[in-house]
Amino acid sequence: MMSSVQIPNVLNWISGDVAIDLGTANTLIWLKGRGIVVNEPSIVTRNVLDDSIVAVGDEAKAMLGKTHRELETIRPLQDGVIADFKMTDGMLQGFINKINFSRMARPRMVICVPSGVTEVERRAVKDSGERANAREVYLIEEPVAAAIGIGLDISQPIGNIIVDIGGGTTEIAVISLNGVVTKETIRIAGDEMDESILQWFRNEHKLEIGLGMSESIKKSVGSAMQMSTKTISVRGRDLVTGIPKTIEVSSDEIRQALKDPVNAIVEAVKRCLEQTPPELAADILERGIIVAGGGSLLRGIDQIIRERTNVPVNVAEDPLLSVVKGTGMVLENLKKYEAVLL
Repeated sequence: MMSSVQIPNVLNWISGDVAIDLGTANTLIWLKGRGIVVNEPSIVTRNVLDDSIVAVGDEAKAMLGKTHRELETIRPLQDGVIADFKMTDGMLQGFINKINFSRMARPRMVICVPSGVTEVERRAVKDSGERANAREVYLIEEPVAAAIGIGLDISQPIGNIIVDIGGGTTEIAVISLNGVVTKETIRIAGDEMDESILQWFRNEHKLEIGLGMSESIKKSVGSAMQMSTKTISVRGRDLVTGIPKTIEVSSDEIRQALKDPVNAIVEAVKRCLEQTPPELAADILERGIIVAGGGSLLRGIDQIIRERTNVPVNVAEDPLLSVVKGTGMVLENLKKYEAVLL
């Protein structure tokens, strides 16, 4: 046990092993012995003239849609995988710098990846970790990390089904004996919901809104099922006249806008259940479906899955943190969880 003597400032660097939930929407970093130290949007602002990174995370998100022509705000991860290698590296480095991480440290890293990723995509994530100075990089599938983070004992011969609705992907996996038995991954999740709302305003109201506005509409009045009707004022640019205008819309309209992505998620859950061996299906019927990830916060998503599958549904206690918590728990005990690492 180290004494709590104050280390001189110059030496006050942090080192230790790191767990990373590299998400399309948000990146979370867990430091061994400390817990979550970073929880910020997976966004980078770069200078287009020299490709240098100007801001990452919260600072970059604040610039979204407000940059001049020399600056560009990008999301280096699309659909749960790395779309821009250089910017992902820069973003990871930016987050690691924020936590005052020692440049001398060669940590072990556990990074989670979507369960449907290819060998090439896995390699890209490992390389990114290695370029961030890791001495060893382990990968874990997101639904497995979520199950561990929720507190399930996945080493038992009992079937558990996790539906992880993230930003870029929705992953459904039946897990038993430390492994994924059946899985479905679709590249439809929170981002697709935002895009659907945006398109709906274009088509129905000839109104151009930004993705930030679209996301806040989803959070405030979005739902998967009929709920009590609310009205919201939406500001955007009139596509006909080109000038700003404000309109009133109801939550019922937004539900219509979200119908396609919600249906796609429900259908994917049904496909995964259909592929599940009967013994595990019996466990699932008894234990229910667990929904995690940011998309699980959409009102009524649990009810619509319950209605259409006839299986009980529970939303995880801390749905946004399940994956990083699970990745962190694996990091804290690599020996115990050896079987689930890729």
